[in-house]
Amino acid sequence: MTIAQRAPAYVRAISPYIPGKPISELAREMGLNEADIVKLASNENPLGMSPKAKAAMLAAADDIARYPDGNGFALKSALAKKFGVGIDTLVLGNGSNDVLELIARAFLDESGSGVFAQHAFAVYPLAIQSVGARLIEVPARNFGHDLAAMGDAVAADTRIVFVANPNNPTGTFLPGELIESFLKQVPKDVIVVLDEAYNEYLAPEQRYDAVAWLAQHPNLVITRTFSKIYGLAGLRIGYAIASPEVADLMNRMRAPFNANSLALAAAEAALADEEFLQRSFEVNRDGLVQIIAGLDKLGLQHIPSAGNFLTFKVGDGAGVNQRLLKQGVIVRPIGGYGMPEWLRVSIGTQAENARFLEALAKALG
Repeated sequence: MTIAQRAPAYVRAISPYIPGKPISELAREMGLNEADIVKLASNENPLGMSPKAKAAMLAAADDIARYPDGNGFALKSALAKKFGVGIDTLVLGNGSNDVLELIARAFLDESGSGVFAQHAFAVYPLAIQSVGARLIEVPARNFGHDLAAMGDAVAADTRIVFVANPNNPTGTFLPGELIESFLKQVPKDVIVVLDEAYNEYLAPEQRYDAVAWLAQHPNLVITRTFSKIYGLAGLRIGYAIASPEVADLMNRMRAPFNANSLALAAAEAALADEEFLQRSFEVNRDGLVQIIAGLDKLGLQHIPSAGNFLTFKVGDGAGVNQRLLKQGVIVRPIGGYGMPEWLRVSIGTQAENARFLEALAKALG
């Protein structure tokens, strides 16, 4: 028996998460100038980070030799004030991926199962599988969550149900009243994880207050991130809002200092920069219109999106993606999500969007 075979079978069966291709990697592979490459693969904010967040991060760097506040008191206080919750309901993580894994580690083991939707975020099955629990994948409905079918799929051993709204990588959206109705139907001893990584991109008429549901549904865990509209993807900072009892268990599983000093400072400042948030929302709204118009002109089917990205059908996803890469344009192939004929493009600046559409037309031949 080899050393690797000593690992549990469920660990050896995991397919690693494949992130979007970095600009530097493409430059090396294709011999391109990094400055000429457009990356629209990882749903990042094309405006970068808030100037206020950057200033706070740089100020925090002066004390970088010290360990960060392991409890994240200042950021938790800002979040508690913003959402009208107690500090004891908050869990910080090294990105929301970390928080999703904390939930799985706190509530799942080899005797349990987790439910998630087809075409949903790849971290859900990874989190479930990493603790040896049983995977229950529910077929998608119109590329999104079929909540009725997900409710029916909850088994006697189910401990967690993952719901993404909006969903990544398809961009589909569930009205708040449907999610609230779903919460009422799920057994109270089953955790419902509502992943709202793209919540801030919702149009005003789509918005709902999931935090208000916590009072009636202590099995609800809401996860959010500073990686998307707040532009702090490289700092890795996310959080969960849950009942105090659930948050306490998650915090017991959390690694010491899992949120670094720069991330804590930047996130606190970013949370207060409403002007940057609004500008980012508007750039995304206008960019969606621009890219949709371009895809329509090319005659390409696309899925209506409530996030900062758009998923569109090209037939040969891998081939078109490769031809885009040769032109210095990075998008996201999603064959790993069971959608080999589709690609996902993040919304960029007006110039980046135009560059993508021009390259796409050439890639389609």
